[in-house]
Amino acid sequence: MLLDGQPVKSCITRLSAAEGKRVVTIEGLASGENLHPVQEAFLRTDALQCGWCTPGMILGAVALLKRNPNPSDADISAGLNGHICRCGTYPRIIRAVHLAARKGGTA
Repeated sequence: MLLDGQPVKSCITRLSAAEGKRVVTIEGLASGENLHPVQEAFLRTDALQCGWCTPGMILGAVALLKRNPNPSDADISAGLNGHICRCGTYPRIIRAVHLAARKGGTA
């Protein structure tokens, strides 16, 4: 999840740490029927296989693109460090982040 725009691990973040902060989960990225540009990019590049890592990767990518709207492959790898994809879709995830950056993924 994102706390005030910063990615945190929801499974170990205490509720008190979220008090008074803006909390965004994967469900909160879309605007009605319109997916967030990063969600759309993950769909278009097939960067979501089993789905285990997908919410964290997408939220991490959103935070990364807010800090760096034009990241290199190395920036993306560093920005998503700690997210583990069990299916090994890392090349697709990197492509998805680049696509989202081109489409305005900071929205």
